[in-house]
Amino acid sequence: MSSRSALLAIAESPLIRGFFTKRGMSNPLVRRFVAGETLQDALLVAKELQDKGILAAIDVLGENAASSQEADRATEMYLGVIKALSTFHHDAYLSIKLTALGLDVQEAVAIMNLRRLLDEAKSRGGLFICVDMESSAYTDRILDIVLSEHESYPNIGTVIQAYLRRSDSDLRTLVDNEVPVRLVKGAYAEPPHIAYPKKKDVDSAYRRQMWVLLNEGVRPQIATHDEAMIHATKLYARQKNIPPSRFEFQMLLGIRRDLQESLVKEGYKVRVYVPFGQSWYPYFTRRLAERPANFGFFLKNVARR
Repeated sequence: MSSRSALLAIAESPLIRGFFTKRGMSNPLVRRFVAGETLQDALLVAKELQDKGILAAIDVLGENAASSQEADRATEMYLGVIKALSTFHHDAYLSIKLTALGLDVQEAVAIMNLRRLLDEAKSRGGLFICVDMESSAYTDRILDIVLSEHESYPNIGTVIQAYLRRSDSDLRTLVDNEVPVRLVKGAYAEPPHIAYPKKKDVDSAYRRQMWVLLNEGVRPQIATHDEAMIHATKLYARQKNIPPSRFEFQMLLGIRRDLQESLVKEGYKVRVYVPFGQSWYPYFTRRLAERPANFGFFLKNVARR
């Protein structure tokens, strides 16, 4: 078991879960990675970021709706975000998951709910909606839906996970169809025949795909906290005379805040994912598992309780 998997397993113990959820948003470490439980919390954080010159992508936590009713509730939540962002007066956009819209219930349910969101966003100035990528079990369906809907809704984009062996081909299809892409390394546990198991191979794939996006992509979104990948992006853009206004770097709330602000000072566009919602614990523990020092600090606090 990897150290990350071990930390996630510890996080699911009743003692640890109870410690974090009892204090909830009053815990400063939780608030570092999660804006809060309400849309108002997320908008407040987005405004604080905007004051630093950083853009926001609002992410409603929660996925895998198990019924049409759950999918309807998620859709209504997303609609509320779209309405709020249309009066926010800043360049913010919405990030969604098709499983939250009912993809596991029935594909037609997810498509119907997605179109409700796209219609609402289109009626409010064409607010951009990014369809998040999920595990490889969903890749084909997500890409097929996004490509199909993009014909009528140019304000839709999606995510490519560089570590998947198929991603070079998928990126080419999206770029050829002028679909905006957010490029990430990938975070789901995938078998080696599906995803590159070695970091050097993932990094190589990320560079290749970054080059394609910068050269040919619409609204390239380079999402990484890896300084080597950020440096490679900046270097390639300079070599090809691609101005900083043509692309943006993206990071997660609470991670490498120093790097976010330094990139802004250098003249680059930076966007931060701002997650909110009552289903914050799984997301929070994934962030903690990526930062073992933080996890260890709070384990000590649990022991002292």
